[in-house]
Amino acid sequence: MSSPRPSVENVGSRDTLDSTPRLVDKGVLRAFDSSALDLSETHSASSLELPHTLTSERIRRRSELARARPLESPPALEPESIELPVIHEYTAGQSSSVGGAKKLNFREDTLAIPTKDDDVEIAPSFPSSLAPSIRLEEETDSIAPAISAVQKAVIKRKNAIHFATLCFTIFLNGWNDGTTGPLLPRIQSYYHLGYAMVSLLFIFNTIGYLSGAIANVWLTDKLGFGKVLLLGSVLQIAAYSMMIPGGPFELMCFAFVLIGFGLSLQNSHANGFVASSRHHVSTKICLLHATYGFGALVAPLISTQFAEQKHWSFHYMISAALYILNTTMIWFVFRGKRQEEVKAEVDDLNVDPNAIDSNKYKQIFGIREVHFLSVFALIYVGTEVTIGSWSVTYVQEKRHGTANSGYISSGFFAGLMLGRIVLMWLNRKIGERRALFLYALLAIQLEVTVWVVPSLVENAIAVAFVGLLLGPMYPILVNHSTKILPRWLLTGCMGYIAGVGQAGSAVLPFITGLLASRFGIASLQPFIVSMMSTMIVIWALIPRVRQMPT
Repeated sequence: MSSPRPSVENVGSRDTLDSTPRLVDKGVLRAFDSSALDLSETHSASSLELPHTLTSERIRRRSELARARPLESPPALEPESIELPVIHEYTAGQSSSVGGAKKLNFREDTLAIPTKDDDVEIAPSFPSSLAPSIRLEEETDSIAPAISAVQKAVIKRKNAIHFATLCFTIFLNGWNDGTTGPLLPRIQSYYHLGYAMVSLLFIFNTIGYLSGAIANVWLTDKLGFGKVLLLGSVLQIAAYSMMIPGGPFELMCFAFVLIGFGLSLQNSHANGFVASSRHHVSTKICLLHATYGFGALVAPLISTQFAEQKHWSFHYMISAALYILNTTMIWFVFRGKRQEEVKAEVDDLNVDPNAIDSNKYKQIFGIREVHFLSVFALIYVGTEVTIGSWSVTYVQEKRHGTANSGYISSGFFAGLMLGRIVLMWLNRKIGERRALFLYALLAIQLEVTVWVVPSLVENAIAVAFVGLLLGPMYPILVNHSTKILPRWLLTGCMGYIAGVGQAGSAVLPFITGLLASRFGIASLQPFIVSMMSTMIVIWALIPRVRQMPT
């Protein structure tokens, strides 16, 4: 192709001739700042005869460059491959401009924030998955993804379902403890046993509780929260099924081992799950253990009716049916998941950055506070179950009560349930540590009246008020544990404390049986008073609240 020839009238010098090809080359390279035909100010349109091919090529390149401009925006990335850099903020007024139009420079570490006077339509757009994670200082101080109202409602409902399921589990724990007392005289007469022999039930129960407390940490690491909780409920079904026919006493003792093992697993995980919550821990613990009192209140009302029947052991059919329902609820609610998975789903996971990955048994047993809390739990739970179990026998023999004396046990556990609810305000007002000392001193005085006042009515009322005062003690113990024990070991520690405590529900009633066989049932009240006094001493040895890292 030949170069374009200028007209004769415009040829004035060699410089003019030399400038012509340079103008053509610039026009090809400059797509944005020049028009399709670059004309010098000293030339007219008729003075240049540009070939049609060159003009078409120049227009085509300009069109392609114009279409390529939107590709400067960042390509959409999959959310998994995005790594957010440090975002530097500048306003659109600071950006460079070409031809009077504002230019947005998309870089990996720059985000253009439109000012109030700018058009928001030119603001850079990002994939929707990035939007919740971008932190703007003037809007929020958190980089957590925003949670919609619908998601909050779903999380709240799931939390309520989890808590209700665990409350039903603890309700059945109380149901089991409230069953034995009214049936104890019937078991003695059916198997022709004395106080010492019938107390073997509590010994085998203790073996189950302690075995469960020790195995709980290992089982939790291997199976996880949901499966261990399910295992404990299934063991309860097996144990009650063994006792329904009213078979040999030896079989009943073995069943009590399974009951203790299963209750130890369920009690530890229910307490550990609730105690590791992020919100309203104290209130939840009080309500959780109020359901224990409610179960222990209802059970004597029913077991007392069966104690008068020929087939007294059919009471365990109701217990087995309740645990079948409990097993179904645990499976459908927790699905065998680990505690971390369940809590992460409802935004309730509390990760301790100070967690130490080593032998958990060594860590737990190396904490002095755990042993103080365990001994206190052993004496408290043992005293609670001893009053609920042996008070019926005491009233029948010393106050000449009838078979309806089993309702005294219901009165005691009714007070226990109410105390865990109605005394929460007092715990907060005077402090939980002082409150426990006060409750223990008042309970001792009331128990002394049961000891020295020979009145069936007065004894029944006093026992109910003793339950009211003892009620808040265990929730206070659990709540205090969350404040002085490492959070990453909380479930294991709570399992050990609860297991030893449940062992107390067997050890102290057994000791009571031995004392009754040697000194008579009148030894019950002095023994209870001495145990309550010991509780005060141990509580004074437990360290005060100190904040643990959370």
